[in-house]
Amino acid sequence: MKKKITISALILIIAFMGIIIGRWSAAQNTDSVYEDLRTFTEVFTTVKKSYVEDINPRELIRSAIKGMINSLDPHSAYLTPEAYKEFQTETKGEFGGIGIQIGIKEGILTVIAPIEDTPAWKAGIKAGDKIIKIDGQSTKDMNINDAVSKMRGPKGKSVILTIQRDEWKEPRDITIVRDIIKIKSVKYKMIDKEIGYVKLVQFQEGTAQDLANALQNLKDSGMRSLILDLRNNPGGLLQSAVDVSEQFLPPKHLVVSIQGRVGEKMQYYTEQLRPSYTEIPMIVLVNQGSASASEIVAGALQDWGRALILGVQTFGKGSVQSLIPLSDGSALKLTTAKYYTPKGRSIHAVGIMPDIVVKLETKNGKEVPVIREKDLEQHLKGEKVEPQEKVPQEVDEKEDTQLQRAIDILKSWKIMEKMKKAA
Repeated sequence: MKKKITISALILIIAFMGIIIGRWSAAQNTDSVYEDLRTFTEVFTTVKKSYVEDINPRELIRSAIKGMINSLDPHSAYLTPEAYKEFQTETKGEFGGIGIQIGIKEGILTVIAPIEDTPAWKAGIKAGDKIIKIDGQSTKDMNINDAVSKMRGPKGKSVILTIQRDEWKEPRDITIVRDIIKIKSVKYKMIDKEIGYVKLVQFQEGTAQDLANALQNLKDSGMRSLILDLRNNPGGLLQSAVDVSEQFLPPKHLVVSIQGRVGEKMQYYTEQLRPSYTEIPMIVLVNQGSASASEIVAGALQDWGRALILGVQTFGKGSVQSLIPLSDGSALKLTTAKYYTPKGRSIHAVGIMPDIVVKLETKNGKEVPVIREKDLEQHLKGEKVEPQEKVPQEVDEKEDTQLQRAIDILKSWKIMEKMKKAA
């Protein structure tokens, strides 16, 4: 009975594909797609019938779908029903895992950036680390979604990552204990009597409101200038980036435009639903780990001349992924467009170039490899830009030359304002 059901399901799939192909051929006046899908059906039937071991037809089809989507670009993915549920949990800012952003460079699973205050961060995982194995299993040819699934798990259960780092002679095993990742996306403090500091860790639901609360508290504490730190912020929700930007820009200002292969251009403007800080002197810190939504914010503030951007060239993820639910509970995360800054700049595989370039300097002067969008396998092409091969590794606050430079500029800014008033 089960075999009959499987065969019937296969016939329905083939019939359904036949309908699609018929329509496609009529519209495109070509039979090439039909022939290719005929070959796919032949391969599927042959494998199902003749492979040496029993196989699950559903898993076979899912693997074929994964292969198709994985051939597109590093950010498109097929999400199984289980993976789709995990993805929805992640965007809410709470999930079980270790807390890193990863990509694939030269066929190797590579850390783009650890998320601050997560188990991976505390274990010493760094940008540029190559993940050779996960719990003893080689990551060669492993796609990103499968790697993420293997690194996630119940709170308190450990995962062993075999890490290759350029300064190490041999790979090392690093044991990381999983935890419920509750990402506190906004951190803030007063650096001195008049300079406020806000660190945005990630753009998620609630980030904009948390930022508004932080800014109000800083204002009450005497803030007269601001440092917005977007370093190692991998991005997140587009709407969150727009909501954050509108707290620093006047109403009806363009934040970002989105343009796909087909369809109209979508534009996002500020609405000023929260208290605004459009006049306060402001510096935005960025680095190679600032990606996606971080680059939207930095690009908007830079184009409108609202803030000085300080640091090094950002990651360069200027593509937009649409989440498309499917009928069986799975979903496609598909790259459907690129985003553009208010002045029409596409930053994909290029990044945001700071107004003031300041590299981190450490006492020993060691540097680590930088991973950017242009380094990822099958990345979408962007405009050419002068490459920056290396950026010094993270340092303590007292040694943070980027932060200290921002503080010096804001203090000078304050002095200049006093001189203008006195003149």
